[in-house]
Amino acid sequence: MKLVLFKATFGFEIPVEAIVATVILFGAIFILNLVYNYIQVHRTRLVELLKSADMGEKEPKTKWLMTLVVVVCLGAGYFISLTTEAPLAALNIFFVAVILVITGTYCLFTSGSIALLKMLRKNKKYYYKAKHFTSVSGMIYRMKQNAIGLANICILSTAVIIMLSTTFSLYIGMEDVLRTRYPRNLIVNAGNVSAEQMQTLNGLIEEQVKQAGINQKNTMYFRFMSFVTLKNGSEYISDYRSALSANDVAHFVFITQEDYNRIENTSVVLDDNEILLYIMQGKIPGGEISFNGMKLTIKERLSSFFTADRTSALLAQDYYIVVKDENSINRVYEALNGNGDMGELSYFYGFDTDVSKEAQIELAGILRQRIRQVAESAYVEGPELEREGFYTIYGGLFFLGIFLGLLFIMATVLIIYYKQIAEGFDDRKRFNIMQKVGMSHNEVKKSIRSQVLTVFFLPLGAAVVHLAFAFKVITKLLLIFNLNNVTLFAGCTLLTVFVFAVFYSIVYSLTSRTYYRIISA
Repeated sequence: MKLVLFKATFGFEIPVEAIVATVILFGAIFILNLVYNYIQVHRTRLVELLKSADMGEKEPKTKWLMTLVVVVCLGAGYFISLTTEAPLAALNIFFVAVILVITGTYCLFTSGSIALLKMLRKNKKYYYKAKHFTSVSGMIYRMKQNAIGLANICILSTAVIIMLSTTFSLYIGMEDVLRTRYPRNLIVNAGNVSAEQMQTLNGLIEEQVKQAGINQKNTMYFRFMSFVTLKNGSEYISDYRSALSANDVAHFVFITQEDYNRIENTSVVLDDNEILLYIMQGKIPGGEISFNGMKLTIKERLSSFFTADRTSALLAQDYYIVVKDENSINRVYEALNGNGDMGELSYFYGFDTDVSKEAQIELAGILRQRIRQVAESAYVEGPELEREGFYTIYGGLFFLGIFLGLLFIMATVLIIYYKQIAEGFDDRKRFNIMQKVGMSHNEVKKSIRSQVLTVFFLPLGAAVVHLAFAFKVITKLLLIFNLNNVTLFAGCTLLTVFVFAVFYSIVYSLTSRTYYRIISA
């Protein structure tokens, strides 16, 4: 409730039915697990159980086919992450990349870890040392059964870092999110507004703001027309619904030179077929652009542009175009849609103010009533009006990130801890033999430290590599949630990795001590 800024006026209640259902579910799971283990033990002869620890395993072979799968799966997953530009495309293809990376990770630890250990064994300067000789030789024979556990640790670690870093950056970057979505404190939008209606709306808004005793800052108003198109070679056509990929979809916003000159305080003069082009996202080479055969000459490419709504950048390509007048926009409409009435342009009016949240909400309520008398489609929005809704969504996501992050951390610790304890009991007899033939307690400690360090930090290192390759596609996904502050996300990611690594090191230290106590018993 604190995270979503919700004031609870009621108590919490846990129904008895929920407790009973939970007990039945987990009871059934444990009973099935017990039955399965009982069957497994019953089917195994007692002699085999008693001697299984002494039988050992054969040295695993390097699996070249699985190594090829590693290269293909990880390469494809990384390629998708690095080459995806459109946020909507990233949303569609992200889970494909996740499946490829997970598959590649399991194969990597199954085959790649064995290949790595054999390479270390061939390195005489590294291998023929007391602390490395025992650990490397032992891990080679054990890696076949350890590979899945290490892969699970790697995947869980990656999931923890991604969940915490993304939800944390969304929550603490709330002001950036709100400013991206709402470029002004109060915004009036309306569709199908004529030039006369715009003047009426402007006067009405200014009158109500003045009556409320509020000062306007950074006022911006204009009319515009937007088109969603499909890039077909060098042409842009209207049939965007047939697009096979979001990368082929392009969004254009047209405004007149009159509005542009007023807002930017310039005196641009354009001919009928000339335009000014600003590229928010995408690429248009050459000196002209064609809309279904209608060619417009690019007089100038703008390096900056006022943007009313940056959420349009969710599309693969996003462009702003300044044309001579409304007739020029109508010609583009006819080229894309054939005959038909384009209707009037859409309307935007926005301004900043220093008054309190309550005053902004009160003014928005008055404006809603008055502007709909002029334009029925008109509505008012702004960061203070929508703040609670955003905190509800992003606070809920942050809570889920913390909850699932802690859950995955617990799973990771349990896997590591019990895996090391099991190996400790397996290795106790081997280390006792090594000590009898002259290995000191100090050398045993160094060998244990080398083995546990390798097993512990190999999955964490692989998780950091996964995260580095996924960074770009995650930033694209965050654009869908209106967060375009890459620096903030990078900082949150580095902080999350650091905290997780510290926690991971603490678990390593505790596990090493437990492992040594078992070996020394």
